[in-house]
Amino acid sequence: MAKQVPSMDEWLREAKADESAKNVGMYLTHNGVVRSSAKAKVRGGQRDTLPVVGMEFSYNQEQVDALIEETYQMEGIYYIKVWLNEGKLEVGDDIMFVLIGGDIRPHVIDALQYLVGRIKNECVVEKEAY
Repeated sequence: MAKQVPSMDEWLREAKADESAKNVGMYLTHNGVVRSSAKAKVRGGQRDTLPVVGMEFSYNQEQVDALIEETYQMEGIYYIKVWLNEGKLEVGDDIMFVLIGGDIRPHVIDALQYLVGRIKNECVVEKEAY
């Protein structure tokens, strides 16, 4: 069963009220969503894939927490919040939200790309259903 989706508006209010906010010049968010195109098609270039109707999604929280701590070590990063869904998801359902706050745009963009990429490649299991 999927988890309750957080409010990005609330997340941003919390982030701007955090003591780190005085150092932050930019917040950047990522919202990953279940799509109908198979991963093999969009990432692997396969043309003859069936449409995705959903997925089974799980993750390792300890690995995610370790990656968040690593990302905090990146230059100019002061605020991170991550939410991952779980269970049986349908096309259009939210998979993940990530919010990163940092001093300048290049630092925040790099950190978001780093964290989301590592979570997707190392911490989650996505089993597409066709």
